[in-house]
Amino acid sequence: MNEHLSDWTERESIAEAMIPLIGRLYRKNNVVTSVYGRPIINQSVIDILRAHRYVRQVEDSELSVHDTLPFLEAMDKLELGCGHVDIGKLAVKRELAGKAEPIEDFLKREIGPIVGQYGAESEENAANGTKDVVLYGFGRIGRLLARILIEKAGGGNNLRLRAIVVRKGGADNDLEKRASLLRRDSVHGPFNGTIKVDEERSAIIANGNYIQVIYSDGPDQVDYTQYDIDNAIVVDNTGIWRDEQGLGLHLKSKGVSRVLLTAPGKGEIKNVVFGVNNDWITDEDRILSAASCTTNAITPVLKAINDEYGIEDGHVETVHSYTNDQNLIDNYHKGSRRGRSAPLNMVITETGAAKAVSKALPELAGKLTGNAIRVPTPNVSMAILNLNLDKEVTVEGVNEYLREMALHSELQKQIDFVNSPEVVSTDFVGSRHAGVVDAQATIAGGKRLILYVWYDNEFGYSAQVIRMVNQMAAVSHPVFPERVR
Repeated sequence: MNEHLSDWTERESIAEAMIPLIGRLYRKNNVVTSVYGRPIINQSVIDILRAHRYVRQVEDSELSVHDTLPFLEAMDKLELGCGHVDIGKLAVKRELAGKAEPIEDFLKREIGPIVGQYGAESEENAANGTKDVVLYGFGRIGRLLARILIEKAGGGNNLRLRAIVVRKGGADNDLEKRASLLRRDSVHGPFNGTIKVDEERSAIIANGNYIQVIYSDGPDQVDYTQYDIDNAIVVDNTGIWRDEQGLGLHLKSKGVSRVLLTAPGKGEIKNVVFGVNNDWITDEDRILSAASCTTNAITPVLKAINDEYGIEDGHVETVHSYTNDQNLIDNYHKGSRRGRSAPLNMVITETGAAKAVSKALPELAGKLTGNAIRVPTPNVSMAILNLNLDKEVTVEGVNEYLREMALHSELQKQIDFVNSPEVVSTDFVGSRHAGVVDAQATIAGGKRLILYVWYDNEFGYSAQVIRMVNQMAAVSHPVFPERVR
């Protein structure tokens, strides 16, 4: 009995030794470390152990902190430049190769482009300048975007959240209320850090980040340059303006260079699902859309399936948590059925996600139908993909393919994979992937396939938006290893 506790305390001790190495690599070298896609920066001892335990679900064996600590120790001595390094995948790759090569030599080969490059990216950033980001609106998505931007600022990322723009509320302590909503969240928990309010200068200071709070009644009525903000990317998360004419108002404000909409864009605005069609983004694009949370959740999975098996046609049914658009109790609503109480009812409603897929994947135009059911949960949704394919599939075959896509493909940040018979919606709160394939629910037979895809319609989508902002700002860091197999 005692050996189990002894083993646990030993692994705790090793995880504790990893924390300063992880922190130093992040803050000194701007190296983001992870274990099979699970970030381990600013994580507790238990979180680090849990990230290693996750490997058991997706590989044939477990991964131990005994295996990964030597990688961190070696990386700490290599004067690394900025990059994203998955120490879990590197450890497994070396294990598969037989562990013959010394770790330092292995690392020099696997992450060679950033070895000895410490400080090089700082010179590049100094030449290019940091990119100012402004959040126009500070609702559910706006506050999560703020959390992610603040979190990433510690590693020298050259995206800076400079301001949020809101309308003046009715309370005298409006600024404190805004800060309180950032500080505490009923779904996503407390803010990871400290928040102070500067009433005199109308600012929020979060983990040392000075964020100007600007009150305005319209997107064309702000002079950002008076706050020393210039060439900024404005992320409009209000959902009020969705066409080029409305969003173009932002560009009339001094200090704005580009606009990103966190909702499906109308007209000729490019709707981008990061990981799928973000190569459509050009330097000339001034207004872009990050599509919807559901479109982001299903499009990467649909692309993966279409690439491998071909999709003849299909139907997407979304089981979606209620949102602020619905009523708490029965009241008038311009939309059909949405006037009924959100916490008390399942509500059948429309979704444009199935049609919107074709804006990112034109090859699926006209092949998908869709509908949605709003359910009495505050966050995390599910998409059920009922597909007719060009090729025959089996449950085992398609699950193995999607597992590989989630772990080792270019879609690994968009597609996650879970193979537990016990998971429920709250288990996916805080997921940074666009969608998570539930392998235990997969149904396949002949040329028919049904997939169940979970997604945090708030946090997962916000992570996708930040990935778009990074590309728009030309902030790109190499990822290692490129592939494990």
